[in-house]
Amino acid sequence: MAPVTWVLTDGKIGMENQCLGLAEALGVEPVVKRISPLLPWRLLPPQAWLAPLAAPGPAGDRIKPPWPDLLIATGRQTVALSIAIRRASGGRTYTVQIQDPTVAARHFDLVVAPRHDGLAGDNVIATLGALHRVTRARLDAAALRLAPGIADIPRPRVVVLLGGPNRHYRFDAATVERLATDLARLARATGGGLLVTPSRRTGASAEAIVRTQLRDVPARIWDGNGDNPYFGYLGLAEAVVVTADSVNMVTEACATGRPVLVAPLPGGSAKFARFHAAMESEGLTRPFRGVLETWQSRPLDETARVAAAIRDRAKRLNFAGPGPISREDR
Repeated sequence: MAPVTWVLTDGKIGMENQCLGLAEALGVEPVVKRISPLLPWRLLPPQAWLAPLAAPGPAGDRIKPPWPDLLIATGRQTVALSIAIRRASGGRTYTVQIQDPTVAARHFDLVVAPRHDGLAGDNVIATLGALHRVTRARLDAAALRLAPGIADIPRPRVVVLLGGPNRHYRFDAATVERLATDLARLARATGGGLLVTPSRRTGASAEAIVRTQLRDVPARIWDGNGDNPYFGYLGLAEAVVVTADSVNMVTEACATGRPVLVAPLPGGSAKFARFHAAMESEGLTRPFRGVLETWQSRPLDETARVAAAIRDRAKRLNFAGPGPISREDR
């Protein structure tokens, strides 16, 4: 019988997808639990949560026994809960904490953190970038569905993943205009087309600039309506240009095995600098300088590597084949 599995997050889609990607790689059907801690817990660091199992409020899912066999969690607000569930289960729940928990790794069965966080230990797996849900099978299936709708976009088809401002990077109008101008020049130079997908952080004004600058080249820019073409675009990509602000997007782009060009943005941090340097040193990415560079790359599949390590370490769990992901009724 497959292990009863929970995915525990605060609902942020980029973080939740890391947990779901790992669950899919393990072939388990998780119950997704999203929490919304009450005050004062949500303002406190995990070390200060005196009664973590009392923290989730009515806006979040119930956190109560029977406890799962496997818990996959991520995000600062899940840390104290993961520790509490492991303790309440008498150690029966195998806890996997994704991202740096900011507390000692010994509180979990396994910590999975990106290499640029600098964590180390017997129960720590350092990954090159983030976990994700990108697989070749998913990309091929999505590309097959999407291909008829973009038959008018000439090759080479360059996929553009647009991020947006965050606490480390700026995404001002001048930066967006420069990037969009470079993309238009690339399309004209190659005779190819662009498949562009903005993110939630891109913003309407930045998207408008991109549309204006790309109006005279073959381009398809997702407007947010209908099914998200993200996986389909990646499946059809012959190269990818991705903005530097998102570890998740850069890692997902590298899972395609296509050349990935990272568009620089104003700002950054020491962690981001270490991440981008590592990706370049592995031959997975190069900086985007307004031209299409191609080279022999390889698909980055850290999610499968972590899943294999869990299967090896958690011998008591009976992992079966892949299954769908369900959402618990509240």
